[in-house]
Amino acid sequence: MTLYADLHIHSKYARATSISMDLEHLEQGAKEKGLGLIGTGDFTHPKWFAELKQKLEPDSERNGFFALKNSASPARFMLQVEVATFKSTPKKVRKVHHVICVPSIEEAAQLIDVYSKWGNLVADGRPMFGSRSSAELVEKTMQAVPNAVVFPAHIWTPYFGALGSESGFDSIQEAYEDQSKHVFCYETGMSADPAMCWRVSSLDAFTPVSFSDSHSHWPWRLGRECTAFSDDVRSFTQLWDAVRRKDRKKMLFTIETDPAYGKYHWDGHRACNFSCPPEESRKINRICPKCNSRLTIGVEYRVEELADRPQGFTPSEAIPFKKLLPLHELFSAAYATSLSSKKVMTDGNALVRRFGSELAVLLDAQKQALDEATNEKITQAILLNREGRIFVQPGYDGEYGVPQLPRAAMIAESKENNADKTLSATVKTETAVQPQIRQKRLKDW
Repeated sequence: MTLYADLHIHSKYARATSISMDLEHLEQGAKEKGLGLIGTGDFTHPKWFAELKQKLEPDSERNGFFALKNSASPARFMLQVEVATFKSTPKKVRKVHHVICVPSIEEAAQLIDVYSKWGNLVADGRPMFGSRSSAELVEKTMQAVPNAVVFPAHIWTPYFGALGSESGFDSIQEAYEDQSKHVFCYETGMSADPAMCWRVSSLDAFTPVSFSDSHSHWPWRLGRECTAFSDDVRSFTQLWDAVRRKDRKKMLFTIETDPAYGKYHWDGHRACNFSCPPEESRKINRICPKCNSRLTIGVEYRVEELADRPQGFTPSEAIPFKKLLPLHELFSAAYATSLSSKKVMTDGNALVRRFGSELAVLLDAQKQALDEATNEKITQAILLNREGRIFVQPGYDGEYGVPQLPRAAMIAESKENNADKTLSATVKTETAVQPQIRQKRLKDW
């Protein structure tokens, strides 16, 4: 069996997060997705930490993993938090998000004691530490808890990624200075995948990992990006050692959404509904042609700035990855309606129940079994997804990308049969022209 892990999420105590992000809903969401290990998120928040201490117990068989008390679920938790550091320099304010994991309640309490002197831990589940550099965060964290794991979150995101277009850093070594010796991995983020990262040779010293940064427990959020480990990974130490060593027998692969699905893949200006690829952005001097404001420079542009290798380069020690869109996005695209529609929810959930989890549907279910369980066009969409052959109109400036299915995978229904249907009547090419159904489709971010 495979252990799917999503170790970057948020709780109900983080801003812009679903009130259902509690342990019970997270455990249920993990079951539906097929995750065996999930982060707790936000362990520095006092109310959330009290809940974690009350409701979780150490797993007797997996050291550094936790189980929900009085639950028969196989899903396990790891103590995890995302924090933000801000440091003013003569050139600009350096803003970076970091993920921190620890193996025990006691060690989490030690970090809470350190961080409580830096900022208001009650204000947000993702605390913000002013006048603190990335290097200082790592140094003080490792001094307090040598077993802690610290790595840059969504490394390419423009405003808070260590290598984002607004960060001012061109390498992890530059961002974390002498403390980069304690950093051994980085989160790719939704707007990039390992293949893009492999083009930057300075990243070879670190292992790319993928997690969801989810703000809700729905399966199209939780685990939308995750990392797969062999089932003999039985502890906090074994898991992170496998990542550190790029052990392909234990760290099997990462699951990535199409980078275009991420909210910062292309350059653009959301207020003007304008986006463009890097080559076009350069031609217009990175200025919005509609209002003359600066464009938000996306991940593809930034990777090309730092790349010293051609597209397609693969390091010899590279961990493989699989590219997948969430199942409910496929239903949403096939029906040309929103994720929150009754039709998408009902049919998507039914397929998950039939095969046990969403990842089982997306990765393992055979064509014949899928044909018996759902519409043949949904089967085709799932198989295209498995092969990474679904086009996504790229996201930009905080807007998600829009999956677009070929005509053969679209399902046309009358308005009488589906009140949510908004399928365009102007399908003229092999790829259907679909409505730009955008977030926020549910208040789940």
